[in-house]
Amino acid sequence: MTGPDPAAAAPPADTAARLVRLRAGDDSTGVLFEGQAWTWREVVAESELRAELLVSLRREGPFHVGVLLENIPEYLFLLAGAALAGAVIVGVNPTRRGEELATDIGRTDCQLLVTDSTQRGLVEGLDLGLAPDRLVVVDDSSYAHRLAGLRPRGDEARPVLPEPTPDQLYLLLFTSGSTGGPKAVRMTQGRAARAASRVGFTPADVLYSAMPLFHGNALSAAVLPAFHSGATLALRRKFSASNFLPDVRATRATFFNTVGRAIAHIVATPPTEHDRDHQLRFVLGPETSAQDKAAFTQRFGVPLIEGYGSSENAIVLKPVPDARPGALGRASERDDVAVVDPDTGIERPVASFDEHGRLTNADQCIGELVGRQARSNFEGYYNNPEADAERTRNGWYWSGDLAYRDDEGIFYFAGRSGDWLRVDGENFAAAPVERILARFAGASGVAVYPVPDTATGDQVMAAIELEAGVDFDPVAFAAFLADQEDLGTKWAPRFVRVLRSLPVTATDKVDKRPLRAEGWDTSDPVWQRVGRGDEYVPLTAADVERMVGEFVANGRSALIAR
Repeated sequence: MTGPDPAAAAPPADTAARLVRLRAGDDSTGVLFEGQAWTWREVVAESELRAELLVSLRREGPFHVGVLLENIPEYLFLLAGAALAGAVIVGVNPTRRGEELATDIGRTDCQLLVTDSTQRGLVEGLDLGLAPDRLVVVDDSSYAHRLAGLRPRGDEARPVLPEPTPDQLYLLLFTSGSTGGPKAVRMTQGRAARAASRVGFTPADVLYSAMPLFHGNALSAAVLPAFHSGATLALRRKFSASNFLPDVRATRATFFNTVGRAIAHIVATPPTEHDRDHQLRFVLGPETSAQDKAAFTQRFGVPLIEGYGSSENAIVLKPVPDARPGALGRASERDDVAVVDPDTGIERPVASFDEHGRLTNADQCIGELVGRQARSNFEGYYNNPEADAERTRNGWYWSGDLAYRDDEGIFYFAGRSGDWLRVDGENFAAAPVERILARFAGASGVAVYPVPDTATGDQVMAAIELEAGVDFDPVAFAAFLADQEDLGTKWAPRFVRVLRSLPVTATDKVDKRPLRAEGWDTSDPVWQRVGRGDEYVPLTAADVERMVGEFVANGRSALIAR
């Protein structure tokens, strides 16, 4: 799996295209996937074919290519090929559904959508604004025929493509905003090259990548660093907790990256006699709960590091060993990161803790996490000046995340502002979910808002106002959710509060502030969805007591006070 590192003698790559070309002469193993292997030389050759194909399919307008694929090698070839061609890859999120998915594709000016037969059904019947021939299906025979026609014969020279510049757009990474829909974050060729060098991998490393390739975590933590270092990239089509250990053993993986609750799912699998028989050196797992982090390290003997970052690249916090539970990390000396009052911009005081490590001044120390010079790192959103202005008020970058800071300069996550929800590492806004739940028979009003998960991130809570004489039927509600084709895979409410009248403002708009403040602490009936099933059962006082204990155990008691 190892070999010479051509990058060692080459100048630092300042574009994604040059990053790809670093591997052109590397005959070590570049990619592993489902029993197949490609050398880096072969990866680059396949990527050059995709570059030529994309150029041949280009039309007038933004050279934006939507990709709706699982983690298959073809996705990687397209990512690298787009870098060489100067195209822009738009990573389409398959957890979106219906018109929301069509909007994502349309608003980013995709002139081409690349998918396969397993994902194509997600867009069938949707108005994407694309002609039928602009939908490219990679497992169709016509796609293989197109590539065959581009393969060089003998010593045939390859076409010379224009060299992209560092400030040329390369990726659009979807994130979520407080205004209802995802925003497309710009990543230039230069930013991609800089991100590739942040982690010190070597050609001897094997990076196990099960995070979806449309996600910035997968790109910045594994894919781009693999090109930079010559490490082997082991792709997993989609994450599987039960296959995690067999995969890392079979590929001899030394690194794994994830976000959200993936670690919780892994530690929930039955122990085996091979739990410590692997080559993993460390795992990157932001938003992992303290309990899951400890259980993972104890079981597999591997340190798990966290940290803080985002698709916007504006604020980066580096992990601190042995910090209190819930720690995001510490900013570098060159970065000016603070926690401020979101209304006044005044910096919040540092956090104080009691002898048990519990936060004692949550009402004073929690504020919004901002980068006071981070505007230089944030390259903006695509075609969304309003969102740019909102995120960069007064020259600062406003993260939309709530946090607090201790006297050692370590930052801690305390939830999200506005209508953002983050479930299992997925960001989304409440409005699209509300529009779907409003279809439920007997519902006269709906409000969707985040409540903190006891381990990490958020859970979805819905308050449903029922028409007079209508009682909540949990079986009918679960069946209704199952029938909603445009309901995102993370959008189903974990908690449902049933009430006769939603709180409103003076202008008769739904007021979510008291709903958020009360959470499940209400005299109204609250139903909960248990585990990964679809059944809703009443939330009891014993359930609430159990959750409070989990908050405390996970170092997230401040979120209850919020």
